[in-house]
Amino acid sequence: MDFLNRLQPVALLVLRFVLGAILIAHGYHKVFGGFHHHMEMVGSLGLPSWMAYLSAGTEFFGGIGIVLGLFTRFFSLAFVIEMGVAIWKVHFKNGLTGQGGYEFPLSAAAIALALVCFGGGPWGFNFGKGGGGWGKGKKG
Repeated sequence: MDFLNRLQPVALLVLRFVLGAILIAHGYHKVFGGFHHHMEMVGSLGLPSWMAYLSAGTEFFGGIGIVLGLFTRFFSLAFVIEMGVAIWKVHFKNGLTGQGGYEFPLSAAAIALALVCFGGGPWGFNFGKGGGGWGKGKKG
């Protein structure tokens, strides 16, 4: 079991890279080229249209931050909230596994929640408790 415990930093790194890549991919088109459409879609959900800025920023710039291990918990929490709203407003009516269902946003939110709870691991540009720079994590 000690071997698996030693792999925990690697697991957090994998979670960061996977979630960050997904966020960047989904946010890229919202930030570069499709923002007007995204803003209209957010407004059509009964939410203020300006919230599209939060959504697009969370996905694209938050994804970059998560990959780098920069403010991982902050960006991950923002994404958990975003996915909660997306499930509530868009996906829930389609069921868990139906076309447009909420299985993917739920699993991405679960990854983000794990990063909120455990942090991004020792390999990243961590700030605050347990961080301090590239490769500097908690010891002990």
